[in-house]
Amino acid sequence: MAVVTRFAPSPTGLLHRGHAYSALIAHALAAEAGGRFLLRIEDIDHARCRPEYEAALLEDLAWLGLAWETPVRRQLDHLDDYRDALARLRDLGVVYRCFRTRSEVLAQIASAPHDGGASERGSYGPLPSDEEARMLAQGHPFAWRLSAAGALGRLGDRPLTFEERGLGPAGEAGVMAADPLRSGDIVVARKDIGVSYHLAVVVDDALQGVTDVVRGRDLFEAVHVQRLLQALLGLPAPVYHHHDLILREDGRRFAKRDSAETLRSLRGAGVSAAELRRRLGF
Repeated sequence: MAVVTRFAPSPTGLLHRGHAYSALIAHALAAEAGGRFLLRIEDIDHARCRPEYEAALLEDLAWLGLAWETPVRRQLDHLDDYRDALARLRDLGVVYRCFRTRSEVLAQIASAPHDGGASERGSYGPLPSDEEARMLAQGHPFAWRLSAAGALGRLGDRPLTFEERGLGPAGEAGVMAADPLRSGDIVVARKDIGVSYHLAVVVDDALQGVTDVVRGRDLFEAVHVQRLLQALLGLPAPVYHHHDLILREDGRRFAKRDSAETLRSLRGAGVSAAELRRRLGF
């Protein structure tokens, strides 16, 4: 099977050297295997995404010397794909409506500060049918949550594993069991966006034939619930390559708000693409 990798930025700010590092790894992995490198624009968060940021990231990646297949997949152009996936999850009976507001979730986190973040992820379960009907009749907004326990029950005895060819935060590597329960009942669709990152990314990867997912180690935990979604929807499981994060001199992660560290600012300061690639180990 030909190797297919992807770099999937969100156009919510300018790219920094951490983005460059991840894109270069994905590009090199595909090139070394004689495979394909894809670019995907993850723009479902339409309130924060900006066309000027998309134009800038295309310019930055070209400056780095990367080439990708066209047309580029933009998530906003494929909302029907995500709606279809959500409908399949609803038909399976593994999602439920959650009417809790963001402030209510935050209040519960504050009241239980030692729960390891479970409240933020949410393991609430559906409301009683009469209460849910009342909330719907009154027009209360809701998000769709995936019942992790219910979904695992739906899978039965089928093993749920994934292959890590990079390293997880604790040195995890090789074939290991996925544990979706550690993520709680994650949101798979919400009113303001229509779909969550987790659902969109597994649908996109499957439709684009991505075989190898390259991304930062900070997203390692996402594998567990994404493998569950893949199994429920009958989607293929890619191989994962989680890599080190590029850190600032003070040890903090780079962020899009770090305007002084963007690829554009480095370019403006006279740093060449070849020099940046060398600094990043390429």
